[in-house]
Amino acid sequence: MSKRDYYEVLGVSRTCTEVELKAAFRKLAMQHHPDRNPGDRAAEERFKEASEAYQVLSDAERRAQYDRFGHAAFEPGAGGGFDFSAAGFEDIFGDIFGDIFGTSRGRGRARARRGEDLRYDLEVKFEEAVGGVEKVITIPRLAACEACQGQGSQGGAPRDTCTACRGTGQVRFQQGFFTIAKTCGQCNGQGSVIRDPCRACRGSGAAQKNQTLHLKIPPGVDTGSRLKLRNEGEAGRNGGPPGDLCVVIRVGEHPLFTRQDNDIVCEIPISFSQAALGAEIDVPTLHGKVKMKIPAGTQSGHVFRLKGKGAPDLQGHGRGEQLVRTLVETPRRLTAKQRELLEEFARSSGEEVHPLSKGFFDKVKEIFG
Repeated sequence: MSKRDYYEVLGVSRTCTEVELKAAFRKLAMQHHPDRNPGDRAAEERFKEASEAYQVLSDAERRAQYDRFGHAAFEPGAGGGFDFSAAGFEDIFGDIFGDIFGTSRGRGRARARRGEDLRYDLEVKFEEAVGGVEKVITIPRLAACEACQGQGSQGGAPRDTCTACRGTGQVRFQQGFFTIAKTCGQCNGQGSVIRDPCRACRGSGAAQKNQTLHLKIPPGVDTGSRLKLRNEGEAGRNGGPPGDLCVVIRVGEHPLFTRQDNDIVCEIPISFSQAALGAEIDVPTLHGKVKMKIPAGTQSGHVFRLKGKGAPDLQGHGRGEQLVRTLVETPRRLTAKQRELLEEFARSSGEEVHPLSKGFFDKVKEIFG
């Protein structure tokens, strides 16, 4: 039986890229691999056919020969042929079969591993969040063991070469017509073992340690703001870098102020007479008291704006405002004289002609008659 065209086998065009070629083969290998189709001779043949096609087309020199001479380029005597031996096959397809079997292909010791990231929740006062502050925090974290200098062996002695994998970190086994490598179970892929574990860290190479850090909290942070401190997380393994520390800010409540984005909100009570006649009052801000004029006829809930008295923007886009909301206080206890004066005021002004109340009751009459 004549062989099918290799491009046709993989379902790619003759101008396909290496990425497209590899993706096509991976899809066919996952679909027709013998371990996924036990006893299916047809699937095994399709897998071999796809493997042969990929071995040729993934090599630039062989692909050029195939494009010029076709299958004849690899017939006996033509200097071609296919090598499905353990080494040749694994070197070409090892990364793809790692997806199928969940194994790694590389040789040597385990890769360096980055340390874990840490999170620290920090509460600051309202004023500190607006104006910025420096804080000292203590963080418990894993650091390189001082007793063994992170080696994991007593006194920092050198590790012994693993006898199971001979220091490669992998063991090999036959899988059908090719060889598969997987992580050595005796040394966990490190290629070496500890004969006398460090008593301080029990062979882990890391120990719990309290680390004191000085933090500079920038002005304008708010609840949920995050500060990232690089390399202040837990220690890495096998020479890997440490992780990062993420400081999450939570701002405490203030008895007078609340915050809306970069604006500071404050509610100020004023008397009925101040609202009606107008006044000048002292308004507290985070920068001290300021004088503010209340115009005659000010209504309860009216908002005045004090520019530049809010929180600074973290991105450097200026500063917010302070929003002063007035609350007109109604007197609860009146003296006889005060009641008399208010009653006289009501009679002289006529309650029904008050602009707000008149508008409200006119609407009531329109709706209910």
